[in-house]
Amino acid sequence: MAVQISPSILSADFARLADEVAAVPNADWLHVDVMDNHFVPNLTLGLPVVEALIKAATLPIDCHLMITDPDRWAPAYAEAGAGSVTIHAEASSAPVRTLREIRSLGSRAGLALNPATAVEPYDDLIGEIDMLLLMTVEPGFGGQKFLDMVLPKIRRARGLIERHGGEVWLQVDGGVSADTIERCAEAGADVFVAGSAVYGADDREAAVASLRSLAEGAV
Repeated sequence: MAVQISPSILSADFARLADEVAAVPNADWLHVDVMDNHFVPNLTLGLPVVEALIKAATLPIDCHLMITDPDRWAPAYAEAGAGSVTIHAEASSAPVRTLREIRSLGSRAGLALNPATAVEPYDDLIGEIDMLLLMTVEPGFGGQKFLDMVLPKIRRARGLIERHGGEVWLQVDGGVSADTIERCAEAGADVFVAGSAVYGADDREAAVASLRSLAEGAV
């Protein structure tokens, strides 16, 4: 597995987003959490800001939609040029159609599951996605404590992916830090969203490098 680090701007200084984006040139992706204060109890940013970030960033944008009715809104993020667009299984009423539309527009298609959502019912969708995102905190806010209860689900998800074959990435998001990333990597994750662990550090670039080293050492 190739380790990829995706710093989350949810923990960045929103007043200095361009500078914060430039502070992680050694990352693989820039993770952008879109929250609507309906699906999750927080309001962050929407399509206009994502469009501006796509123009300003040298890294590809990893867009995580924590919103109601992603079937309606997700294609616009793909059309805007996001490298990856992830929708929540709990919020989508037509996931196959939406995932296929995201792909048809040139983006990678991701499916996200909350901590209490079992992965097995979505086995048949593995062939429709490029990435499976397992939330390791309850979605909505940055800086939360990692939920160890998700580790067995990461292992089961890795098993499902391997049985299907193909190149589906397994991403974890929430509480990923120097204290938890090795356990996630050992369980089978290969894409790591890190917010506070990167943007809470004095040296963002060094934080990304350290997280990458820890994850690579665990696989």
